[in-house]
Amino acid sequence: MAKARPHSGRSGHRRRNLLLAAALLSAALLLPAAMASAAVAAAAEGDGENRSRGAATQWATGKDEGELAAEREAAGGGSVVEDDFAGGFGSLDSMLQWAIGNSDPGRLKEEAADVQKLSEDELLKRRHEIKDLMEKLKMPSDADLMKIAIADLNNASISLEDRQRALQELLILVEPIDNANDLDKIGGLVPVIQDLNNANEEIRITSAWILGTASQNNALVQSQILGYGALARLVKMGYSTSAKEAAKAMYAISALIRNNVNGQEAFALENGNTMLQHILGSNSVDLRLQKKAVFLITDLADFQLNSGNSGLTFLSERVLLKSVTDMLSKFDLDLQEKVLLAIRSLLKLPSTDATDLESCGLDSVLYRLGVQLEELPSEEQKEYAGEVDALRREVEMLFQQKLKPGTATAAL
Repeated sequence: MAKARPHSGRSGHRRRNLLLAAALLSAALLLPAAMASAAVAAAAEGDGENRSRGAATQWATGKDEGELAAEREAAGGGSVVEDDFAGGFGSLDSMLQWAIGNSDPGRLKEEAADVQKLSEDELLKRRHEIKDLMEKLKMPSDADLMKIAIADLNNASISLEDRQRALQELLILVEPIDNANDLDKIGGLVPVIQDLNNANEEIRITSAWILGTASQNNALVQSQILGYGALARLVKMGYSTSAKEAAKAMYAISALIRNNVNGQEAFALENGNTMLQHILGSNSVDLRLQKKAVFLITDLADFQLNSGNSGLTFLSERVLLKSVTDMLSKFDLDLQEKVLLAIRSLLKLPSTDATDLESCGLDSVLYRLGVQLEELPSEEQKEYAGEVDALRREVEMLFQQKLKPGTATAAL
């Protein structure tokens, strides 16, 4: 069964298919007319409430659902009933009960009586009518939708608006791990990576977003994206003056190299540490982006601690330690907490020299931070400030212990 990250837009698609399946079942039980009308009404209601999946089948190519269903049938697509039992009702009986419960009882009784009077030929004709209705309403699979979006991306004459819509559809579709695994198989990774160089900023942002979403906790997709050389372009995007673009590039980089030794080595070869220093050292960079950079440093340091891998030597370089230490002087409790967590992890690395942090002024910065946290005027911030101060004390003790091995500290 496919593993998926939750997405609310899927519920309307599932509900609609289940309604159609209920109509088919009722037709086989000699209630075709009544249940067909109920299914159509309910499907229309569901379509009005949640159009995220239904609309996505039309904007990309302009094809209606009937054409898509015909293409799917020609490709050997399965029936609606077969496709939906995995995520819907547990049995035919429960499906039928639901369908009956959502129909008009009086009309249902009248229609049932009328059906009993029909000849065998008339019944067969009625069933064919219902089957034709269901074929028109049948939804394409995720694979069908991905192929449609990818075809649009490969269409050089498509408008920027439709290109962005195709990317947005892919962004939703690659959330399930199985779909992400199939993206490269059906030719989707290459056009998405190419769009990292698009002249339009929104196109670049959405492309980076797709790569980050598809590669999260997915070693296969991480390897595929790294193999196409996308990391070099993402690192360059990290220098963007657009906070939104740089943030999405950082998101994609973090997902791409997390728990991935090859990705982390490639990041070092692409001088990713210089990008991190640029983000941390620039006063014009958005604070949220700086938090993402600090978080990535912590993540990389923790991976080295847990895996025993010591390949990222730049984490212990003085210039990076200085950039991280200086971030403590910015008064933002959330940022200060993230920086303290990063320093704690960096201090634990065997390769980190405490004297380098001493020369960066860590001791004086920690002292000033302690005074600052005590003087917070807001009562709402005091509890959080207390938690940050506790972390500060832990870092201070760890720093003193590493600076003077074997000695106790009076820092507390």
